[in-house]
Amino acid sequence: MVDWIEVILRSLFILIGLFIITKLLGKKQLSKLSYFEYIVGIIIGDIAGSLSMDVEVSLLHGVTSILIWTLMSVFLSYISMKNKIVRDFVEGKARVFIKDGKILEENLKKERFTTDELLEMLRKKSVFSASEVEFALLEADGELSILLKRDYRAIKPAELWLNLPRDKEPKTLIMDGEIIKEVLTEEGHNEAWLKKILSDKHVQIDDVFLAQLHSDGKLTLDYYEDGMSEVE
Repeated sequence: MVDWIEVILRSLFILIGLFIITKLLGKKQLSKLSYFEYIVGIIIGDIAGSLSMDVEVSLLHGVTSILIWTLMSVFLSYISMKNKIVRDFVEGKARVFIKDGKILEENLKKERFTTDELLEMLRKKSVFSASEVEFALLEADGELSILLKRDYRAIKPAELWLNLPRDKEPKTLIMDGEIIKEVLTEEGHNEAWLKKILSDKHVQIDDVFLAQLHSDGKLTLDYYEDGMSEVE
């Protein structure tokens, strides 16, 4: 077969294969990449490029290698969904950059961010002073999430003429059906307190997908069975 015809056929075959693989991996890979997924993407791209251009490379061996890397990514993604420890290791954990208007320099160093880079990210959120920020969090995907102090937020109709307490970021007490004990302790509560609340609602911890305690004292519960409730 003429080399250029084989290159065209290989390229079309690889393009279709990569499209199918992307569909298999799901939309999450389009929105953000974990460390492992980033590495897998580079390797698969490199293999695909070699298969398309180098007619001396075995197509069967290349496709096999791509499938192995893809299955590894799918398997690790599945395990991450089931286990928070694995998820934190593979995808990384969010880190607080600003709290109560104060920049946490040590956390910046741990993530290898400079102050200029932090201020640039704030400006992209239309925030020009760190002192206006109640809470800023660097997410696992590298995005910065911010909660402005109440004085710098747009006023909602429900907040007019009310003397409201200072708002804080919600604290996650239960994730994936497991109690996050360190957060519970930081908030001055214990497992008995949490279990009592759940018991009053006839709910088991295993039934709760996500539980968050808000600054106004309300606890929101998101169940595995589609449904959500708010507890005073």
